Amino acid sequence: MDDFVREKLIEWDLQKWMDKFEEAIVLSDVKNIMKFVHARLHEKDKLSAFLKKKISDLETDKRELVGVFGKTGAGKSSLINAIIEEKNLLPSGSVSACTSVMIKVEANMQGSNYEADIEFITPEEWKDELWSSHQFLGDNKDCEMDVDNDYRDISEKFSALYGEEWKGKSSDDLMDGKYFREIPEFLQGRRKILTCESAKELSARCVKYTRSDSKQGDGKDVKKWYWPLVKCVTVRVPNNDFLQHVTLVDLPGNGDRNKSRDKMWKQIVENCSTVWIVTEINRVIAEKEAWEILESASSYIGNGGECRQILFICTKSDHIEDSDDQSAAQRRDLIVKRNIQVKDEVRKEFSKLHKIKKHFTDDHFKVFTVSSKEFLKKKRLNADETEIPKLQQFLQDLNDCHSETFNYVSGAYGILSLIQGANCRGVAGKKHVCGELERTMSQQLKQVKKAMAEAYRTFERCLSKGVESSICSYGQKLKSFLFRKKGSAFHMTLKRVVQSGGIYKPKKGKQININMMLASHLMDSIDEEFRKTFPNEVKCGAFNGVIETFSLNTDFLNKHHKDVELQLRFLKTEEEKIKAKLNKTIRTQKKDVYNSVTQKIKETMEECYIKAAAFRGPGTLNNMRETIERHVHSNKGMFEQAKNTMLEKLNALMQCILVTLQKTMMESIELSLKTDNGSLPDFSAELSMVKENYDKLANSPVIR
Repeated sequence: MDDFVREKLIEWDLQKWMDKFEEAIVLSDVKNIMKFVHARLHEKDKLSAFLKKKISDLETDKRELVGVFGKTGAGKSSLINAIIEEKNLLPSGSVSACTSVMIKVEANMQGSNYEADIEFITPEEWKDELWSSHQFLGDNKDCEMDVDNDYRDISEKFSALYGEEWKGKSSDDLMDGKYFREIPEFLQGRRKILTCESAKELSARCVKYTRSDSKQGDGKDVKKWYWPLVKCVTVRVPNNDFLQHVTLVDLPGNGDRNKSRDKMWKQIVENCSTVWIVTEINRVIAEKEAWEILESASSYIGNGGECRQILFICTKSDHIEDSDDQSAAQRRDLIVKRNIQVKDEVRKEFSKLHKIKKHFTDDHFKVFTVSSKEFLKKKRLNADETEIPKLQQFLQDLNDCHSETFNYVSGAYGILSLIQGANCRGVAGKKHVCGELERTMSQQLKQVKKAMAEAYRTFERCLSKGVESSICSYGQKLKSFLFRKKGSAFHMTLKRVVQSGGIYKPKKGKQININMMLASHLMDSIDEEFRKTFPNEVKCGAFNGVIETFSLNTDFLNKHHKDVELQLRFLKTEEEKIKAKLNKTIRTQKKDVYNSVTQKIKETMEECYIKAAAFRGPGTLNNMRETIERHVHSNKGMFEQAKNTMLEKLNALMQCILVTLQKTMMESIELSLKTDNGSLPDFSAELSMVKENYDKLANSPVIR
């Protein structure tokens, strides 16, 4: 990079920083103005109460969730530390230790300290886990426990908290208060808050709540580990621009065996706008775990979530075999060439993943080759070649609050315009304009209903085919799973499956989910259509964009009816706000619509899982197999029921959209154009100030 280009980039960065600083001032000024307006408005009449509510609704807390997945040792913690430029925040570097709980990393907006907010599972949930683990150990006491992953998992968890004392003790014994003296918050159902002046100090104090056993670094002096009791840890970092509106979440690969933690895992994953898959560069294709994580999470982040981008991040990109006769420049060239080659290989591998491609296209998938170590030391690669700055820029783009500022100022401008317009008595054109708006809205609502009806018919047709395929294939699917293996190992696996409602997450390997297996033909029948109808991309709208194109045509009316210009300006901002609100509603409720098929199958199967889990002694494996087979065969009507459940939820979502859209806009029209209220305070000066700020933002080169 030559000096001229470097100078221009510095100049551009400085200008961007100044623009953001100016935006922050504008937002603060307008918020102060609206607080003043809100305080002066009374609630003695309907219009004033309406206006106060609209001012309160201007406040939005927009946070982007970035889910960070990866196996132990892939370098997730080092990556997060490097990107947010907090070298000592998350512990890293030990192969024997690994992050064992979900960790959220976000900005501390309230103070200048580093904080950790530790949320525990409830004592009841822990007692339930103790009981189910004892049941498992009792059922399988004659098996070769030393080679069983489940046994090792239970042993690791219990030994971390109890040492060797847990062996031979009952669930009630292990709930004795003496084991929780250092964490009274756990028994009291409260969170534990740690506050420190430095990232290094916080990391050292957090390690017993977040990491599995380690005899290195911060863990060498720890005698008791509390991570088995922790649901989630939220780490808050002061004065960090990268986290202003972004939360990074370090996540276990495919959920958690603890029901409470697994529920939180699903909620977080479904709400991620971006997912990062982290793996070491030298094993990126051969190492299957990263690809399995992506495949197992695809339905949660795709149609069942709101993920817009997948970033596949290959860490330790500076690692390459050295040769004594190579110069530093030659080694650098080899690293850069290898990284380009790896990116091509990863993209080719992604193109083969048909299950994931149902939810995401190639445009949603990006590959990065990064080196956290080189970003800090710069021995072999310069900062840009480590690609950490690219990920920092990615976070900055997510953080870009210009749209938030513009939306607030635009909304404030509309509200003040309505107040000013309401104080202008005797406007002759109000009645005519009101009639025009109501006619336009009626026509626009017809278009929305038409698009929704088409979507409903398409889903009904797709699901009917899915029902037929499910009825034809469920027997073979069950046999291929239930009879694929023999012996005690599969007996134990199936036992865990039925004890966990048809879902089992082994320590290693793919998740087993009978409910998803039975629902697979139904889901396959709708996946492509669902992605088209409810795209996760912000710029694309649901139902073929019909909500995005909904318009009362206020700009056209404004040209011919200048006497109601102020009221029409308010209605235009209300139109934009209601569309944004509906898009948020759709993003939330479409997950429930999509997941309803599998949920209905799970509910229907629960009875047989309980029966199968109750078997003991000789013949248990065959009894479990037969119970599941008989139940599915006698309840094959569940496929039709699952179809109807999804259609009912889809219809409920569509009705919610139509009612909200019509009710909100009709109320705004009536209070804007059918109400004269000369008793409102005069805010003409405030309107002028907000208009000036609005014009400044509207004419900005980085508009929205």
